[in-house]
Amino acid sequence: MLNSFQNLALLQNLYRLKALGFQYSNPIVLNRQSDNTVLSNDPQQLHEIIHRCHLCDLSKSRAQSMGGTGNSNADVMFVDAYVSIAEDQGNHYFAGRSGNSLASMIKNVLKLRLEDVFVTHVVKCKPLGSNTPSPSEVKSCKPYLFKQIELIKPRIIVTLGPDAYHHLSGDNSDFEQVRGHKITMEHYILVPLYHPQYLLRNPSLKKETLHDLQTIKSLL
Repeated sequence: MLNSFQNLALLQNLYRLKALGFQYSNPIVLNRQSDNTVLSNDPQQLHEIIHRCHLCDLSKSRAQSMGGTGNSNADVMFVDAYVSIAEDQGNHYFAGRSGNSLASMIKNVLKLRLEDVFVTHVVKCKPLGSNTPSPSEVKSCKPYLFKQIELIKPRIIVTLGPDAYHHLSGDNSDFEQVRGHKITMEHYILVPLYHPQYLLRNPSLKKETLHDLQTIKSLL
């Protein structure tokens, strides 16, 4: 079955041919390479593609698609699972109490400026209501994330919460068994953290998170 990006490329090509006056075209041979090959290698163009994305139904309910913010050459990338309601409404990556908490971690513990890191999501749009995105919605959006990783080349990726970790790594292990660990991937070190929103509901876990942040700081 054709994936979403192949469908998009095919549709764009057919519209282009129609605009040129063609009524018929020969069968198109699809490129079966990875999804990343159809995405731009220019960070700004990739951001625009994400901004205009309509590959899944989340595009119908979002305020905007959020491609990420920060340094396009960052050593540290933070990956959340999904866009929150506060982020979607405010078009701001450090929105609400959860966003403020993440900003505080970056500035006060890691001693980094917000503009020195890159922050993004696995799924670039707010899920419908309080639901989590469907597997097909996640699958449609993940190539954007992997392309961003390819272009930014971070040394450290910090995933926020179990969903972000599972979607990025493909590992369905118990989150408590990997949280705070330095996991060596092919091109970067992955460190899973508790999500800031989870910490707000469970303040007793802040001590463990401080230790995990010190682990990240030791890698800088």
